[in-house]
Amino acid sequence: METVNWIVFIVTNVFILVFFTASIREKEKRAAGLALIALTGNSCLWIFFILYKHLQGVSIANLAVFILGGLFVLVSTVKYFPSRNGRDLSTVEKYDERDIMFARNRLQFHPELAERYYADHPGKRDIDGKIHGKPELGEPGAFYYDAHRSPVFDAAFTYLHRTRGASMGEVSPGKKKVNSGTVTRVIEETARHYGAVDVGVTRIKPYHIYSRYGRHVENWGEEINTSHTFAVVMVVAMSVENIKAAPALPVVLESARHYVESAKIAHIIAEYIRGLGYDARSHTDGNYETLCVPLAVDAGLGVLGRLGIFMHPVHGPCVRLSIVTTEMELVPTSPKPGMVSIEKFCDICKKCADNCPTQSICVGEEPESRGFRHWSIDQEKCFSFWKSIGTDCGFCIAVCPYTKPDTSIHKMVRFYISRNPLNQRIALFLDDLFYGRKKSIPTEKS
Repeated sequence: METVNWIVFIVTNVFILVFFTASIREKEKRAAGLALIALTGNSCLWIFFILYKHLQGVSIANLAVFILGGLFVLVSTVKYFPSRNGRDLSTVEKYDERDIMFARNRLQFHPELAERYYADHPGKRDIDGKIHGKPELGEPGAFYYDAHRSPVFDAAFTYLHRTRGASMGEVSPGKKKVNSGTVTRVIEETARHYGAVDVGVTRIKPYHIYSRYGRHVENWGEEINTSHTFAVVMVVAMSVENIKAAPALPVVLESARHYVESAKIAHIIAEYIRGLGYDARSHTDGNYETLCVPLAVDAGLGVLGRLGIFMHPVHGPCVRLSIVTTEMELVPTSPKPGMVSIEKFCDICKKCADNCPTQSICVGEEPESRGFRHWSIDQEKCFSFWKSIGTDCGFCIAVCPYTKPDTSIHKMVRFYISRNPLNQRIALFLDDLFYGRKKSIPTEKS
């Protein structure tokens, strides 16, 4: 028994020390402090069992700890999640891009379009008018505005706007004979080479495409039609450290950086496909015909999270997406394992909803809109807050338990919560304990 006690003493303390070291590197002071307390308590427990094994009742208590620990480990390895009711997507109404807040915010600069839009949507005129009265992202007047740093992300989005022409291009004459499996692998390898952390392929369905254009005046309101049948989805991971500063300025600087990086990858992939003689279009920030999240979900890369954006099984919501659609025949990717566990965790966690500064995130069951049940947010409240603070907030991303570096300790936790609901409840309790349930919004301006 003494030898086993020493082994458990060493193994458990090594685990706690690894967690402590990781917390120090991640600048998580609360987690590091509690890890030291856990290290002290764990050491005292096992040293007590080792030194006082001769006392009456100590060996019985020691054995009870082993039995309970063994049962805990055994239960933790069981993989079981109750079946989840599927979504009926046959009745999904296509999303009109004119209805998103980015498009509605631009209406203030185009009065003739505004009159047309609000004639059909009179209920949105007043709320949009209040939002229009706030400074634009990157302009003076917002809380986190910085005269030197804010223009940096504004320059990034201006650059993205100027690269819109790269989304489409001349298709090489004569379709080259290609092997679908091989070209799909090459596309994935190329995307990863240029910085993607994940890549997926799916067949295009009607609900993947906006019904009408809404972001740009030259084609505003025009119906979107495409002959493309496949979509490639690229995932890039943002810096957890920068996102943890949300909603302060680093979050929008990081967001803009990865919109640029994801656009670069999409433009290259689209150009590669066109070079083979097949039409292709890249879809990047501010220049979409597609809805990124449904495509990413159907490509098997992740799920739609409670916070209303894409959740990756490794990087959580701390990612950005870009898309390439094409007429080329590709091989769809298989769903990654563990998707049900992420959805189940979103059901119980609610940390994003509890921390949202504007209460834009639903705390109850999935709401229904556009003819089906899915997570969605109050985009008017959310975007209005963006304009008040001068960043794209990202506080929900920062507080999400999945927004952790991809280190060995967090890999272990993700595996643990992928097994069963009990594990998830325990993991959520520990995440609240070590990292805090409620986060404070930074008051520093940069």
